Amino acid sequence: MAAATKVYPDATAALFDMVDGVSLMSGGFGLCGIPENSIAEIARRGVKNLHAISNNIGNSGRGLAVLLKNRQISEATCSYVGGNPDLEEQMLANEVKVNLVPQGTFAERMRAAGMGIRAFYTPTGYGTPIAEGKETREFDKPCVLEYPLRADFAIIKAQRGDTYGNLWFKETARNFSPLQAMAAGVTIAEVEELVELGEIRGEDVHLPGIFVQRIYQGANYQNTIEIPIYAGE
Repeated sequence: MAAATKVYPDATAALFDMVDGVSLMSGGFGLCGIPENSIAEIARRGVKNLHAISNNIGNSGRGLAVLLKNRQISEATCSYVGGNPDLEEQMLANEVKVNLVPQGTFAERMRAAGMGIRAFYTPTGYGTPIAEGKETREFDKPCVLEYPLRADFAIIKAQRGDTYGNLWFKETARNFSPLQAMAAGVTIAEVEELVELGEIRGEDVHLPGIFVQRIYQGANYQNTIEIPIYAGE
């Protein structure tokens, strides 16, 4: 493989330096837009002591919950734990440390990391356990000081990407992924369609390729629906 290319043949090649103890952002809202191939490769590699940073760390044995069930995650930073029996079980057993962050703060902390913002104040969480041990300040209302959220790696999934790493996401599958790509040291993107540079119109690019270090075309996507909703008669 030429040194100048960002394109890798598969997840095994793209995640070659994933080792024990790294911090790992993973895109997805529930099971929507999750990087299925990258998660499967991390499970196969058996790396341990991961700090997973994602909205809800998978669900019902799927997504990042695969790594939870393998006991590969020792710490989780997330905004939602409801409906995730795997995380609940390990959290109550003190097998995994959970840092619960309000969802808006979660997104803004990642955005701050990507934008070079050193800290920001938010009213969210003031007067709750979220604010314990944090600096507070009075503006128009009391606010809590929050710091950027960064990671060693980010694994994200897009519908379409080009060979430079420009990405287009399908509808709500975009979720947190662009923010995570900006906040990580190394971003690995898997896509359902890998196209040549120029085949994604500039105005359709949701994430510029400058934030993506590695890209590969995934395969065998299940695109699982977390909670099927059927129209009644």
